[in-house]
Amino acid sequence: MPYQPRHFEATTTLIVSIQRDEFGFDIDLERQPDLSAIPEFYQHGAGNFWVALDGDTVVGTIALKDIGEHNVALRKMFVAADYRGAGWNIAANLLKTAVRWAEQHAVKCIFLGTTEKFRAAHRFYEKHGFTLIDKASLPASFLFMPVDTRFYRLDPVADPIR
Repeated sequence: MPYQPRHFEATTTLIVSIQRDEFGFDIDLERQPDLSAIPEFYQHGAGNFWVALDGDTVVGTIALKDIGEHNVALRKMFVAADYRGAGWNIAANLLKTAVRWAEQHAVKCIFLGTTEKFRAAHRFYEKHGFTLIDKASLPASFLFMPVDTRFYRLDPVADPIR
């Protein structure tokens, strides 16, 4: 479902805990101002932010940031460890939701950045139609994260995820 302010604490706790505890990043909520202003940062234009719920528990997130010229950046894709895998399909369903939204909002390209160490994420994105691209191929408006070293692109209408 689309993010609502009542999801703030659970959403930010999930994201920061995965970033720190699983991936070992030295990061906190204060260094991610987009998370403190999700509606203003993500939920406008062709962008949006979604949460996956198990009852009232946030178990996954995904966001599209409108970066102009009918392009979006896929960001904040996280799924709680206990909810990963084919049995749950949470990551795939979150991605399908975002791609459908992009198609409905005339998005030409979805771009994303990730790190070399997220090998499972690489396989996931490639399995779902994303193509590895050079950093130089990204639009000037793409928001670079310092840890990102690997970049992908999906053309939603040309490569629909169904």
